[in-house]
Amino acid sequence: MKLQDAFFNWLQMHIVSQARPDDEAAKETLDFFALILREDHGVSQVSVDESDRMKIHIAYEQEGIKSNQSFDRESAEKLLDDINSNPIYNNQ
Repeated sequence: MKLQDAFFNWLQMHIVSQARPDDEAAKETLDFFALILREDHGVSQVSVDESDRMKIHIAYEQEGIKSNQSFDRESAEKLLDDINSNPIYNNQ
């Protein structure tokens, strides 16, 4: 899996896990993508900046080098929107 794809999947699950803290499947999936980032790509020290209205920024360290990735907010939040719009998963 490419680094950018792993980060995007991790970010989507990060967003879902924050919005649904009791969702064990979301937490397990988040942990899975975190493992891929660590073991396959040597990523550590991940932080998320959601202050931008249009993009979500991820700062991280990869093998001692600090880097950044940015993702379109709407795309990153789509999985949560899909979950929330599905009556099977909607807790409301």
